[in-house]
Amino acid sequence: QVQLVESGGGLVQAGGSLRLSCAASGRTFSSYTMGWFRQAPGREREFVAAIGWNGITIYYLDSVKDRFTISRDNAKNTVYLQMNSLKPEDTAVYYCATHRSVYSFDNYQRASAYRYWGQGTQVTVSS
Repeated sequence: QVQLVESGGGLVQAGGSLRLSCAASGRTFSSYTMGWFRQAPGREREFVAAIGWNGITIYYLDSVKDRFTISRDNAKNTVYLQMNSLKPEDTAVYYCATHRSVYSFDNYQRASAYRYWGQGTQVTVSS
């Protein structure tokens, strides 16, 4: 059984920064692509960023590409999302997730490609 626990969310003014963390346990963390998704009220869950098992291959949602940075520390079984220049439209619950397959990026933008999910952490950006 895999457990993912997110932390680091909160309330911030537009232009501010937050760093989200996702601690994983119960699986060979270093073998899996990890993703960050977000879901705003009344909207579908949206892909934000993904990072491959070795931390080299990275993908971003276009609207966050120059503002967010995903990274991972396999020794600590933790993935991070550094969010800078935050905008009110970034307001959402942010979730981390583990890909279903080892050493795979298949359908990395789709929530269905991920098997295990954290409980989510709220990010609110005020204007």
